[in-house]
Amino acid sequence: MKKFFTLFLACGLLLIFSNNYYAQAQDGEETTTEEVATDNAADDAAAETETAKTDEPELTGQELLKKYFIDGGWEFMGIVLICLILGLALCIERILMLNLSTTNTTKLLGSVENALQEGGVDKAKEVCRSTRGPVARIFLQGLERYNGKSDLDVVEKSIASSGSVEMGKLESGLVWISLFIALAPMLGFMGTVIGMIFAFDSIEEAGDISPGLVAGGIKVALLTTVFGLIVAIILQIFYNYLVAKIDSIVNKMEESSISFMDILANYSNK
Repeated sequence: MKKFFTLFLACGLLLIFSNNYYAQAQDGEETTTEEVATDNAADDAAAETETAKTDEPELTGQELLKKYFIDGGWEFMGIVLICLILGLALCIERILMLNLSTTNTTKLLGSVENALQEGGVDKAKEVCRSTRGPVARIFLQGLERYNGKSDLDVVEKSIASSGSVEMGKLESGLVWISLFIALAPMLGFMGTVIGMIFAFDSIEEAGDISPGLVAGGIKVALLTTVFGLIVAIILQIFYNYLVAKIDSIVNKMEESSISFMDILANYSNK
């Protein structure tokens, strides 16, 4: 179910961005035809400066972002965008899963202690089964292996093993998020290097180094790096939040496991 949700979210985001991209591409084609018409009527350099001056204040917000996205080249900008979409989908799925895994350990320990006193181990198992989260599953594993005072060492080992398994489940998916964090700026740098190569090829074909040609080529080449860094920053923020959330859950697991063993030891002494 979680994988289906992640795939559905990624497809939805891809559809939204692709529609915006094609809409902006059509607008770009219309503006290109208008520029050709004006170039036929006046000098090329004067027409470019005039259209730049007239068009610059009109591009704001989302339109400016789309323009830079298209100017950077769809080959690399699209790949970096896919990294952003997939990374955000994984982050959202992990955030939902971790929030569902959060348990009020104080309330759970109190319920388990009352169940042991009123109905014994079987009732305590029912309390753990009816409570979601890794802490309740760890308690259940310990109760499943409890048969008396002599089994406390076995219960403790079982809790330690179950804790390691639950920790692995909490950290699943973080490797892919870290991969997208590292991959996005590297793809941006690759796009910049290739864009610079194309810019120098244009200079070589023109046989002259004009400021407009050099500045335009460098600007387009650097857009991929900027976009890759932005994607890495966004995913890094989510990644740090997830790591902090996992650390908090793991600390609660360890503290509650110690309290659970104390409760079980007191129950065995009665």
